[in-house]
Amino acid sequence: MHASKPTTSSFPRIKSPQPEAAALEKRPRGRPRKTDSEIDEGNRRRQLIEGAARLFHAKGYDATSTRDIAAAAGMRSGSPFYFFESKSQLLQVVMQQGMSQALQSQTAAMAALPEDCSASEQLRALIDHHFRVLLEPQAHFIPLMVSEWRSLTPEQRIDVGRIKDEYEGCWQPVLQILHEEGRLRADPHVARMFIFGALNWSVQWFKPQGPKSVEALVDEAMALFL
Repeated sequence: MHASKPTTSSFPRIKSPQPEAAALEKRPRGRPRKTDSEIDEGNRRRQLIEGAARLFHAKGYDATSTRDIAAAAGMRSGSPFYFFESKSQLLQVVMQQGMSQALQSQTAAMAALPEDCSASEQLRALIDHHFRVLLEPQAHFIPLMVSEWRSLTPEQRIDVGRIKDEYEGCWQPVLQILHEEGRLRADPHVARMFIFGALNWSVQWFKPQGPKSVEALVDEAMALFL
């Protein structure tokens, strides 16, 4: 016998979505896409920050005008004030962004180390990374922390200092282990301040074409601190 052909009523009917429901289904999930205007504003803001970082590093904060910063970004002289209340706030944002980027890259550098990495090897990785953010040709943000820290207001120093403390705090457990192993003779907290003072000052005397490479400086620093 041949099976009878099922009728249409044998299958459950699927209701077509209502117009409102269909519109909701097509609506993209997650954050709404930025408009062209928002993207353009974000790009101009980034250009101002990067241009200010280069100029503050090359000329100094006091010698750099907002007109200089606007010109470096290809904007009119009053444009920076559309994004920032003052030149001082722009310096603060430059330092905040620089420290945030340094913290992210430092975290990534440490995460890339083997799990059985010794404390000495971890310190070498931290020193190497810090020299990179200080001394590479495109490094403008972090050197400003050394040269222009006093140009910030007390409130701005507290704000930027939170990220700075988090960045430097990553060194403390490593120094503590080295101290317990007898490799680091000084108090770890004091040693950290000495170490950063020595490394940061390298921006004043290091020459890319000089006799020492960054890799050689890392070796010298390890021999000095341990």
